[in-house]
Amino acid sequence: MSSRFSFAQDRQDSRYIIIDQDAVGPAGTDMNSMLVFLQAPHVNILGITVLTGDGWRDEEVAHTLRLLELIGRTDIPVMAGAVTPLVRTQDWTHAWEQIYGKVLYQGAWSSFRPKHGIDEVPPLSEGNPTTKVSDEDAAHFLIRMVHKYPHKVTIYAAGPMTNIAQAISLDPHFAELAAELVIMGGSLNPHTDDKEYVDSPRHEFNLWFDPEASSIVFHAHWPKITVTTVDVSIETHLTKEMVEQLKGINTPAAQYIAHYTTKPGDYLWDELAAAAWLDPGLITRERFVYIDVSLDKGISYGDTIVWSDDDKPALDLQKAHVQMDVDWPKFQKFFIQLMSSPTPGASNPQMAAQPKR
Repeated sequence: MSSRFSFAQDRQDSRYIIIDQDAVGPAGTDMNSMLVFLQAPHVNILGITVLTGDGWRDEEVAHTLRLLELIGRTDIPVMAGAVTPLVRTQDWTHAWEQIYGKVLYQGAWSSFRPKHGIDEVPPLSEGNPTTKVSDEDAAHFLIRMVHKYPHKVTIYAAGPMTNIAQAISLDPHFAELAAELVIMGGSLNPHTDDKEYVDSPRHEFNLWFDPEASSIVFHAHWPKITVTTVDVSIETHLTKEMVEQLKGINTPAAQYIAHYTTKPGDYLWDELAAAAWLDPGLITRERFVYIDVSLDKGISYGDTIVWSDDDKPALDLQKAHVQMDVDWPKFQKFFIQLMSSPTPGASNPQMAAQPKR
């Protein structure tokens, strides 16, 4: 009785959030960021809305449903969202590349992604889910939740902005009814020799994939916008040492990451955005600037644009807290501790039944 009361109390005192995510899996930054929220006490995840980005939507939905089964949180609803960007198409983008140059990473359109139909769900390495996606679509779920809990719901957007833009288009009060918007996206001036950014410092996939949606989102009247950029994300890595630590921790979350991580060393893009919402003290430097995305169909299409009060044009934009640096040792410790804890509210997690590698 006491543990049940404790969890109910946690839910009463919790912060409300909707996870809007492209969800390639298993493991990887998309799925691991969901675990950051799922492992955190005092966080009430109202639902997970999924859209095409890093991969195709329907396969991503399946990875999300399966993650919830493996950690025992099948009570959280999953909604399918946008399959394609509002305007940009794959064929048009390939034609654009003939004039302006290759884009190294294109998410679901990337040549290295497994080839299958847009609505096809192949056999998943973690096992295909038995639970089902909600009948409600992502945009209407987002709108319904901010009306149900006005000024209390954080929208966490760690994929392209299409679902959020659709909600704004359907309900002009959607953004102002939310508590805040947290974005993983955008790039200003990353200090790196990573070939994806060294010659294109304002290019970042999440905002680039659907520039029109990104611009709609930044022009909406949010009470607060926080943006985790490439600049700060590249200060993080899921190291081999971290994966080894997780292997020795007997919780479904830690075992999921350890079991399915095939490429240690990747940046902790979305995990950082999620963790910094839980503990803003992880961020050591930020800029408070106006942010938008270029809709010029030339070489800058989809690039991040920022202005200060001194040079901002006459556009209706909200200032955003743009994260630039992180306390990396503190973040590492925070992440490992979070994955070491029991999953709040879990029921019948299936991770223990997964075959050993």
